[in-house]
Amino acid sequence: MSVKTEKTYRSAIAGAVHEMMRDAHDAGVVSRATMRSFDAACLAPAPMLAGEDIRSIREREQVSQPVFAAYLNVSRNLVSDWERGVKRPGGPALRLLSIIQRKGLEAVT
Repeated sequence: MSVKTEKTYRSAIAGAVHEMMRDAHDAGVVSRATMRSFDAACLAPAPMLAGEDIRSIREREQVSQPVFAAYLNVSRNLVSDWERGVKRPGGPALRLLSIIQRKGLEAVT
């Protein structure tokens, strides 16, 4: 499974600035630390999802917890914990869940 990364920006201007800085970083002109600052300033935060939201997304996509976990590269037990509200997703998993919520599971396949 390969993951297509999709960035959600705070605004169109923030997106344009971020892409320009990403190109400068790729060219070696901008440091990694500076790029992290631009990431924080330009990228929209992933929305927090409650357990019932995660279950709803999974059920809408018609997949079991083990299959959903495989797409997210986490354990089935972790998906179960998220859905029961025992734990909350964070970082890359939260970003992937947000993409799946908006675009469907095919967006991360």
